[in-house]
Amino acid sequence: MNRTRLILGAAVVLVLGTAATLFAVRQGDDGVEVRTEEVSRRDLVELVTASGNIRARRAVDISSDVSAKVSQLLVQEGEDVEQNQVLLRLDPAQYQAQVSRAEATLSQSRANEAREEANLIQARRNLDRLLGLQARDSLLVSTQQIDDARTAVDVAEAALESSRYGVSQAEASLDEAQDRLSKTIIRAPIDGKITRLNVEEGETVIIGTMNNAGSLILTISQLSVVDVVVQVDETDVPGISLDDSASVRIDAFPDRTFSGRVTEIGNSAIRPPDQQTAGQEAAIDFEVVITLDATDAPLRPDLSATAEIVTATREGVLAIPIIALTVRERPDSVEAPEGTAPGEMDDEEGVFLVEEGEVTFTAVQVGITGREHFEVLSGLEEGQTLVAGPYQAIRELEDGDAIRAADGSEDPE
Repeated sequence: MNRTRLILGAAVVLVLGTAATLFAVRQGDDGVEVRTEEVSRRDLVELVTASGNIRARRAVDISSDVSAKVSQLLVQEGEDVEQNQVLLRLDPAQYQAQVSRAEATLSQSRANEAREEANLIQARRNLDRLLGLQARDSLLVSTQQIDDARTAVDVAEAALESSRYGVSQAEASLDEAQDRLSKTIIRAPIDGKITRLNVEEGETVIIGTMNNAGSLILTISQLSVVDVVVQVDETDVPGISLDDSASVRIDAFPDRTFSGRVTEIGNSAIRPPDQQTAGQEAAIDFEVVITLDATDAPLRPDLSATAEIVTATREGVLAIPIIALTVRERPDSVEAPEGTAPGEMDDEEGVFLVEEGEVTFTAVQVGITGREHFEVLSGLEEGQTLVAGPYQAIRELEDGDAIRAADGSEDPE
């Protein structure tokens, strides 16, 4: 009996000791260790980050309009060229023969035209002679002879007109043959640099058809104005505006940062949903073009780049660390702010304020997002102390929990 009482007494003492220890941990200096920070004013910059590639503002892909072997290649990749400069020549033999054939056909057509002109002159003279005889004596020429002569004139006029059409057709064929011959000499359509050269002397280039692409001979790019073409997620596109400033990092120049501005924003997705693989939920991206400011860097098309587009800036606004913001279930007594989405009616964003070593959840409304801080629109005042981390501790905190500041934090007391 005494032994049982001793065991029960020891158990009671143990329970009371454990409770006291827990109370001390919760209420005393052994509270949850957190980082704290004062609500202060900062300058914030909201950014959209996207990756893409360098592209010349103006680039011309040159293909051949005729099929032939490259007989002379007069340029090299990377060479600067001027407008109308001869870049290469194709073997002209086939097209020179076509020109000669067309010239012969034109000469034949013109000879036919001359013959028909002579026939018409003869038919008209014959008709005039018969009409003269009829005028002197109606019995010398019959009506049938006059009708036949008039018909012969009509036939001669029609034959002459037909021969003239034949001459026009032959002239057009000659122009076409000469045009094809002229296309065996390929000239630069613009000033620029040859950024791609896909042929060698002796290769045969072919023209494209509806189902087959033709030979891409070379590309000339004007690199005086350079664009960065990036892919931006659909959720970020509404925040971007024309003329937004951007900073660009190019992998080939890791120690330099380039500046530019947004000059184009795509109006449709790069890959629309109906062109994506069925059953796979792929991201919807839009093309955004950033024109770089003038630079002396030797930029080349297709270089990889990452851009940070400035979509908003705020100077001297109240700000809180991004990690400090958390979500809690909204009390029934608190109404949701106007404009809250139906799915968000039961939740509210806020922070844990620190006062006398304990925390209290306070709802806040935030604005733009900087690199590490949110803009505060309402709910807080400058100088208040809040819990700024770590993330796991913020997730598990409840109203009234005791905390202690980690080294380097501001004293929550």
